[in-house]
Amino acid sequence: MDPHTTLRRDLFKSALLATLALFLLPALTYGFVRYAQRADDVTFLRSMEARFQTETALSFEERQQRMDFYRARPLSKICASNEPEAQDYREAMCEPWGETWQFHYVRKAAGWSLVGGAVLMLSIAGLGALAFKSRKLQYRSFLVGWRVLMVASALAVVLQGFFAVWLSFWVTAFLWHKYYIKLIVVAGLLALGGVAAIVAKIFHKTQSSNGVDGEVLTEAQAPLLLRRIKHLADRMRTPVPDHIVVGIDTNFFVTQAPLTVGGKTLTGRSLFMSIPLLRVLSTQEADAVLGHELAHFRGGDTQASALLGPKLLQYDQYVEGMRTGGLTVVVYPFMQLYRTIFQLALSTDSRKREFRADHLAAKLVSPQAIAQSLIKISAYANYRANTESALFQSDNQLQGTLGIGAKVAQGLYPYAASDEFFDDMRTAHIPHPFDSHPPLEQRMKKVGHVVEPAAYGAVVAEVPKRTWADDIIDARDIEDRLWNAYEQQFASNHDMALAYRYEPANEEQLAHVLKYFPPVAYKLRNNAQVEVNYQGILPADEALIPWDSVKALQYNESSFGDSLTVTLNEKGLVGAKTTKVKLGGLGKQKDDFNAVVDRYWHRHQVMRAQQ
Repeated sequence: MDPHTTLRRDLFKSALLATLALFLLPALTYGFVRYAQRADDVTFLRSMEARFQTETALSFEERQQRMDFYRARPLSKICASNEPEAQDYREAMCEPWGETWQFHYVRKAAGWSLVGGAVLMLSIAGLGALAFKSRKLQYRSFLVGWRVLMVASALAVVLQGFFAVWLSFWVTAFLWHKYYIKLIVVAGLLALGGVAAIVAKIFHKTQSSNGVDGEVLTEAQAPLLLRRIKHLADRMRTPVPDHIVVGIDTNFFVTQAPLTVGGKTLTGRSLFMSIPLLRVLSTQEADAVLGHELAHFRGGDTQASALLGPKLLQYDQYVEGMRTGGLTVVVYPFMQLYRTIFQLALSTDSRKREFRADHLAAKLVSPQAIAQSLIKISAYANYRANTESALFQSDNQLQGTLGIGAKVAQGLYPYAASDEFFDDMRTAHIPHPFDSHPPLEQRMKKVGHVVEPAAYGAVVAEVPKRTWADDIIDARDIEDRLWNAYEQQFASNHDMALAYRYEPANEEQLAHVLKYFPPVAYKLRNNAQVEVNYQGILPADEALIPWDSVKALQYNESSFGDSLTVTLNEKGLVGAKTTKVKLGGLGKQKDDFNAVVDRYWHRHQVMRAQQ
């Protein structure tokens, strides 16, 4: 599905969740307070009426006058009154931290929280709308939005944490005249955890790194190619890239963000070229692709991306922290809503920039060249992805040289004549590390040269007589080095995947699983131990609890000794059956124990899902 369409669908879901997160708890608090205040108003008037009935010294008219005084000034409103004649009444009933005083100010806090939520939603919509106006406004609106939402998220966590703790006491105290310490403690811990997560994320330093596997190309290695890039840059009226990087990834891109290549960080303008793609493109088609990338320099696209990119990364890490920070879950939806709106604006702008770069490349070279290059790049990317996916799905360990590059190069032309090729190309997108590209057909329409899908295969099958890869003197050596490193990492990832995939059926598979998931034992008090292994949890002097029987896990801390509550798939008399694993004496091993349990249980779930 088109990423642009997916974003639009996500927008409605994000808006609904944000509305619930912002307004649900304040609305519940406000509603409970109003209910309690009305009940208190009735009870108070009845008590005053009963009291005056017993005061025989008062005449009927005096009793009526006094009751009229209290009827005109309900208990729920007296704390907000500044009437001199109600001073004694106000001082008697609105003692700080008393019930009436609390209900009055909590109601005001909940009301203002609802108003603040509405203002925040309007701010999100307004700042999001600004991001659609222009690229300059995108950056400025994001900085403002980021700061506004950081403050709003902190206030929301503090306020909603307070509401949660306050309600945990008063709902039961008011309705049933009792309170539950555990409920209050749980609410308090969630609130404190949320505040702690907010503070930690505000002061967290973001680590950002743009890395690519490749090598920096010198003029001595490809004199004609670099001269051609300079010529194209001059015609595009943009400075020549400071660095030319070549690699085996299935894309071309430009960036002005710091780029790490071979352990060194390049600053300035960098152009990345794929040697395998250069081999399938004619020089004219490659010129069109290079012209497209240089057009991004000319339009200021890379400068804008380099400026905004680190801010987006920082924001995303902050939002992810909100999703997993206890009560901060109430602020995650509205922060995600703003990110979705902003990403939709970025996606819209990215499409415009891609269409503009295609247009300039078509003028620089030809519409036919840019259209054919798009088809070839899409075909190569799809076939390589299919080849690697089939290889990764193998249930046997990968041995020796994988030869991925050679398999893709040799199989591309037969692939272009297959039915699979036609199906893949109907939804083809050009891969890119920094932007989402519009669909292939739309891009061809914009440049004015549309190749019918039935003719895609012929375009891909046309072997170029000469390519710019031929001009790179040591292109084969560079490719060999990069493919060797890539295949080693690919094999390593596949090896790990097999350990997740196997339900050991023989000694070889068992040894492979144990290589990554060996039994881990933890010492407990009284020389006891608990073991975690690929089969399950083995408590001290008890039977193994198989992973297949586990439905949920809950670690419990206690001054009398920690424990792990295991909820089983088996049904008990009431609800699911549970068992408790005693962990007294685990101490500082707690974090490692929890991490290992999560990892081993996750392995088992992945294995079952694979089957």
